[in-house]
This record gives sequence, structure tokens and C-alpha cells, in this order.
Amino acid sequence: MMWVARRFLSSVVQRGPYVAQSGLFRRPQHGSLPELELRYLQCTCCWRSRVPVAQFETLNATLSSTSEHCKEDSVRPLDSCYTPEQRDVILQLLNTATPAKLASVKLLRGRKCLNIVEYRTKNGPFKNLESVLNVPQLKHKSAVIVFNSILNPVKKERKVKIQLAKFIRPEVERSWLEDASSIVSIVCGTNKIAWAHVDRGMTVLEWQHLECPNFLKGTYMASSYLSDVSAVVAVLPSTADFYIIEKSSISFQNAALFPVMAHMRTVEAMLFALLEPKTTPPESNVPPRVLNMMRTAVGRHFGLMVGECRTSGAQTVRQLMTESVTQKLPRINFPHELLVKYRNSFQMGSRRGGEELCDALLQAVAFYELLSESSS
Repeated sequence: MMWVARRFLSSVVQRGPYVAQSGLFRRPQHGSLPELELRYLQCTCCWRSRVPVAQFETLNATLSSTSEHCKEDSVRPLDSCYTPEQRDVILQLLNTATPAKLASVKLLRGRKCLNIVEYRTKNGPFKNLESVLNVPQLKHKSAVIVFNSILNPVKKERKVKIQLAKFIRPEVERSWLEDASSIVSIVCGTNKIAWAHVDRGMTVLEWQHLECPNFLKGTYMASSYLSDVSAVVAVLPSTADFYIIEKSSISFQNAALFPVMAHMRTVEAMLFALLEPKTTPPESNVPPRVLNMMRTAVGRHFGLMVGECRTSGAQTVRQLMTESVTQKLPRINFPHELLVKYRNSFQMGSRRGGEELCDALLQAVAFYELLSESSS
């Protein structure tokens, strides 16, 4: 019975001479049976292939044949998967885009974007999509993802700009911060203090930490704390324009964290007292040399916040170190000796690294970037 119905509908479609009216069923004329109009389904992968709905006996075969080239692991030539207009758009970007522009495309961050630039410089522009597979680290599957990302770029969510007063305290005039040639970012931990000296050109001048053996050890002794903090201040760079001290955000609702909170506040107060010049008249128009930066502001800037808690920044630091080597215009530049010194310090399970080192560096990067964003 089903076979008879299918044959009947197919014959009705083939006899129908009308193409003007819309709708699946056409208006019957003089009591005749309604005729079917050819309607089309669109391929949901590439949105190019059309499949006639009314040809029921060929529907499955047509769908299977037209959807093969939509798969990332297909063996079909890449050029046959896209229209001429789409191929032109893809080749135009691959042949002319800068490494920074290529890095914005999915899967092209890091070494792959540089491989594309090096290949086209050596061999000339790409003439077809298939030639892109000659680029190192670009196989068929990843190339399809890259091409689809070029044709349908993902719109990045616009970052909410953070006002200057929300991440730097006490408030100072913007011009003083913008004129600073370098800063020292300082982060206190439970047993060490870390710092990163970074200049306006986003180059790391110094990056290290110092153990503080008297922190949170037995009965609190102010003189012991002062000894440890003074030892750190003695080796901090003296040429920096500002010292940026992390302002931790510990919840007052957790009574178990009260000793840690008191520890952080004590070290913070000692750093302010020891680093601030004593000879500056209070009425002079000179900004404070020591400032606070909100830990949560840095966490939100790098996407490290989970609710109100901040996660580890080790992975972000590893990425910054990699970009310093693989990109011509990295986010921040590391001297070779620091890359060698810390290249294995922030791996999973490593005992040689420290969260304080990561936080000190990320705070310095966030300071310059947030300052730039808030002024634009």
C-alpha cells in the first residue's frame, strides 16, 4: 500500500505544470485532486545543497550524497566543499592577514598562524584550499574548522570596562599612572612574597620571590614579621615609579580564615610603611608611590573567577610565556633567562613554582591593560 501511495504522489508531481502558486498542495481545479509542488530541504551543515521533498524515493539517497562533504574527516577535496565566493573569502584572509589577525581565527593561535605566514612568504599566495594542507600542523580536519571559522566568525563578548577607581586605590590622577615608566607588582602568600618588575613596553625586567620563614609560624611576633618584610623590601627594584600591592579579598563569613586575613593585612601595612617615601611633604602635588590593586579585578580580567572565588593563574602564565616565543607581538615579553628559569615551574604537579609568582605577573599585566582600557 505504501509503495502505491508513493508512486501515485510521484506521478502527480511529474505531471504538475504549475509553478506560480506557493505551498505544498495547490488549489484543485474543477474537482481534480490537489497537485504537489516541489519543495526543498536545506542541508543543515553547509546550507547550500537543496533536496526535493516530493521525490520520496530519492530523498534518502540525495541526503546521504550531499552531506558527505560537510564532514570534517571527509576525503573529498576541500575546494569542492565550498562555493567560489566562499573560497575567495577564505583565500583572501589567508593570503593577506597579519599574524595577529590570523591568531583571532579558531585553531590558528600560536605556531600555526606563523606557519601560514612563513609558507605563503616562501611559496607565494595560496591558489586553492587544498594547498593549505601543505602548511605544517594543518590537516584536513583542522583546515575545515579554520575555514568554517573564517566564514562564520564567533563574535566575542565585549569586556565590561572597569573604572580606574574600582581596581586602583587610593585614587590618583590618571596622568601619573600613564606616565609611569615601570611598576613593581607585589603579591604576598602564606610563606613568601613575590614580585614582578614590568616596564611600560610590557617587558619583564625582574621576576622572583623570597621565602619568609616567620610567616604564620607559631605565636605571632611583630618583630619577626618586620624582619621578613624588610628583607624583601631591601631587594625590591628601587627605580620603579609605583609599587602595586595586591589587595586580597577574603570573606569575613569564614571564621577559619581570620588568621590568614590578619596575616595579609599585617604584611600589606608593613609594605606600605616601608616603601612609601618619608621625605614627601603631605601637601605637595606628588602621588603616593604605593598603591593597592584589587585581586578580584585581576581575576575577572583574565577570566579566573568562579563565582566569588579566584582559580589558579598558572595556565594563563604558561600561555603568556609560550606567546612570548611564538608570536611577534606577544602580550608580554620575557627575557630568555627568565623563560629558561621558569619554563618548568608552572606545570601540573610541579613543586618548583608558586601561585605568588603567577599572581604577581598577572597583576602587572592587568594593571597596564586595565589602565589602557579605562582610558579608551
